[in-house]
Formats: sequence, structure tokens, C-alpha cells
Amino acid sequence: MSVPAAMRAMVFDGVRQPLRLEQRPVPVPGSGEVLLRVLACGICRTDLHLIDGEVEIANPPRVLGHQIVGVVEGTERVVGVPWVGWTCGTCEQCLGGHENLCPNARFTGCDIDGGMADYTVADERFCFPVPAAYPAPHAAPLLCAGLIGFRSLRFCSDAQRVGLYGFGAAAHILIQVAIWEGREIYAFVRRGDTVAEEFARSLGATWAGPSDAMPPVALDAAIIFAPDGGLVPLALRALKPGGRVVCGGIHMSDIPSIPYSELWDERSIQSVANLTREDGREFLELAPQVPVQTQVTSYRLEQANEALADLRAGRFSGAAVLIP
Repeated sequence: MSVPAAMRAMVFDGVRQPLRLEQRPVPVPGSGEVLLRVLACGICRTDLHLIDGEVEIANPPRVLGHQIVGVVEGTERVVGVPWVGWTCGTCEQCLGGHENLCPNARFTGCDIDGGMADYTVADERFCFPVPAAYPAPHAAPLLCAGLIGFRSLRFCSDAQRVGLYGFGAAAHILIQVAIWEGREIYAFVRRGDTVAEEFARSLGATWAGPSDAMPPVALDAAIIFAPDGGLVPLALRALKPGGRVVCGGIHMSDIPSIPYSELWDERSIQSVANLTREDGREFLELAPQVPVQTQVTSYRLEQANEALADLRAGRFSGAAVLIP
């Protein structure tokens, strides 16, 4: 298939503006980059944070989308592109094995044009082979929702009873991994969201209930995916002594004041920032073994604004994916 001269892209122009469908030239890969024909691009809550100005895009216009599955042009190789799109490789963090904390990092769909388009370019070093078991729409959510959930779970160490606050794309993947590892999952959802409660139970949650309720047993760890800082004190109260609250989102509203007594007994709060390529390799090798099954709602590329609105309103279970 020959590469066309032009493509469609959903473009971010400014904060709180709808994405704009634009015809633009197909990008030309530079040194070390590959041109990808996009097969699927997952919709992520980070996209909402970008649109709302909670995470800054320094130089719009920008093509959003950082859960990309595409075919490397001129080959049949299907690869996935995550949020971290480039790191310097020379700073203290990179040399110390913490490239997710690289101060010079560039992020897909934020500093680099992303996958809400027919074509995109990506640094070949940050492209992961997509497991053959996954069609493109079902692989896309693994590249952020899956990876961030996986990294968050690793910060829980060997916790047996784990609470998940916010049961969206990340949690619906992570619960499958956690149960496969022999853990118990306690799912916390918005009060009154019986659909999310039933979805969590259908995936094997030991208990599901509102986020302002206490679980029936004390938890060893809790992971917060919802961007609500008010959940941090609630999660702390649900923990055993020595337990940890892991905040898995890139943005969260302010955390309310916490009495020291609720942090006492060696409880802790941990944030998760981005991911490493090692995370990607490890998780994408693990996912088919579980096997992780993603529940997706598909939208056409030009329906990106509708998909984002549905995500904001919680109108679907699992993940949303754009299909150019």
C-alpha cells in the first residue's frame, strides 16, 4: 500500500476547545523514527487532562493520543507506542534506570504528535511489539491503562488485599492481572454506579461498593486511578498498618488535610510517574499469559470528541478506542 500525501488528524488547538478534524500532510520520519499507519488509538483520561489544561501542552496545535497501535510502513510489523515517546538517555535519571523521570522526556500526544490520525511517526526505541493474540483495538488500552496499572501494582509489593479506587480502563485490566497473581481485589466506584459495581464483580472483585464506604476488611494496599484527591484520606483509612496508597494518575485534585494519626503506623502514599520501556516489555509479555482481555467501545476517528465526552460522563465500561 502506497503512502498518501495527506491524512486526517484530530487536532488540539487550545484549552477547553473541541478537537478539530484537519487534513494535513503525512509526517516524514526522521533519523531513528518510523512511520506508522495507525490501526487503533486508545482514549485516555490524560487526554481529558490535556484538553482541560490540567496537564500542559506547550506548543499547540497538537495531535493527541498516546495508546497507539500501528503498522510500520513498508513492513507487516505491528507495534504499540506509549505515553513516553522519547528520553535523553544521558541524564542522571536515565543512567540510573529511571527514564520515566527524565527531565528532558517528550510525551506522545503532548510534546510529540500522537495517534488520533491516519498516520504518525514514533521513535523506534519506544515502539513495543504487540502480542499476536491481540487485535489492534484490544491492544491499544494495554499501552497506557495497562502499563500504568501494572507499574502501580508493582508499588504494592506482595499486598494480598488491594483496593482499586475508580473502576475504568486501568482497573478493568489490572484486576485480571492481580487475580491471576492470587490477590483479592476490592473495587470502589462512584456512589450509585451499580453498572461499575457489577462490572467489577463480573471480573472477579471480592467486593465492590461506593468510594466513600469502608471495605469489609482492612486492605494491604490501595491504588487510586480516579483524579480525586479526596479519595486519598478515604483510602488511608481503609488500610492496615504498614499499608500503602498508590496514586496512579498523572493529575489529581488537591489532597485534603490528613490527620497524622491516619498516616501513623507506617502507612505511606506513593505517586506513579509515567513508565519505562522495561515496564512495557514485561507487561506485554505477561498480558497474553493471564490472559488479559480488554473490553472496548470503538469510535471512528472523527468521533474523537464524542468518545472523550463519553469518557468524561462514564458512559461505557472498560476502554474507548478510535479506529481510523
